[in-house]
Amino acid sequence: AGPFRFNFSSGGVGASVGVQGLRIGTGPRGHYIHAGVGGLYYRGTLGKRSAKQTLQLSEFPSGPKPHPTSSPVEYVSGGVVMREIESADVIEMRDETFANVLDEINARQSQTRMSLILAVLFGIAGLIAGAMLGGGVALIGIAAFLPGMLIGNWLDSYRRVSVLYYDLEQDAEAAYGRLVAAFDTLTRCAASWHVAAGGKIEDLTTWKRNAGATMLVDKKSTTLQASLPTVVRSNVTPPSIHVGRQILYFMPDMILVKDGNQYGAVGYGDLRTQFAPSNFIETGKVPSDAEIVSYTWAHPNKNGGPDKRFRDNRQIPVCRYEALRFSSPSGLNELVEFSKTNVSQPFCQALLALAQMHRNAGGQSGLLKAR
Repeated sequence: AGPFRFNFSSGGVGASVGVQGLRIGTGPRGHYIHAGVGGLYYRGTLGKRSAKQTLQLSEFPSGPKPHPTSSPVEYVSGGVVMREIESADVIEMRDETFANVLDEINARQSQTRMSLILAVLFGIAGLIAGAMLGGGVALIGIAAFLPGMLIGNWLDSYRRVSVLYYDLEQDAEAAYGRLVAAFDTLTRCAASWHVAAGGKIEDLTTWKRNAGATMLVDKKSTTLQASLPTVVRSNVTPPSIHVGRQILYFMPDMILVKDGNQYGAVGYGDLRTQFAPSNFIETGKVPSDAEIVSYTWAHPNKNGGPDKRFRDNRQIPVCRYEALRFSSPSGLNELVEFSKTNVSQPFCQALLALAQMHRNAGGQSGLLKAR
């Protein structure tokens, strides 16, 4: 995993970081996650290695407390009242099963960047040295600034990173493999979007101005890729979906939710998915794999025909896309859309299978902490 090397000991997962010829060992650290028919077992290394504490759970830890519902943010766009489709504060997306992992990730993320500190210190030292040498002050300062930033970045790649090492039994690996395969199908869609807001068109003038649409949506192209958060190193590179300012990482044991510099988590057992076809009046370029179901006029009259008062009135294709919603009691609420239909069901089924596997093994779940 980049400059990291994983190793094991009785104290947990160890890691070392460095470049060729120079490697810093951290001792046992990070989180070791074992998943399979025996449930989820976590081993984390915190502080001294000598004292260990084992907590055996008689039942699966209780899920997150339901997020209190609040009215969605509303704004007016083009004469339509738009309602935002937005998740709650990511810090509220928390489950005791993943508490230690989340605490460490957020703690490391909040640490001051050594790249900034060392860049400033080296730069000041360079300016002072340049002044003492009697020339080239700015040049020496810049020359000293860059090594400071590079050394700081190297240190940050260790200090501000959490290690998650997954040991998946055959059933867990197969279930996660099905999720990855279904996600690959989503990535092959010619286009995908994140829907940020939507509103119902309720007056005739706005209806005509929007080619006879009954709903107005605010959506932007989104990114689906296999990637890890910058603060995590792992032997697994999970599927990820960008949903506005947040990113969803589908790890083997949880959905890690990134929002700026903060992280939350949603268990697969708490995740709810819904998918359905949706007709969209496409005023832009039609994706190559989209199905055109009909056409409408840019400026229709009441009966759906062309409004002849507009000389540039033209027909616009109506495409059948597929919408997929993610939600949870802890406040996750996101909507994405794909240019091709019948692609969401395998992904949702794989998510459900992961949840079912964890739920069936819930009675044997455990948590191991190494201190």
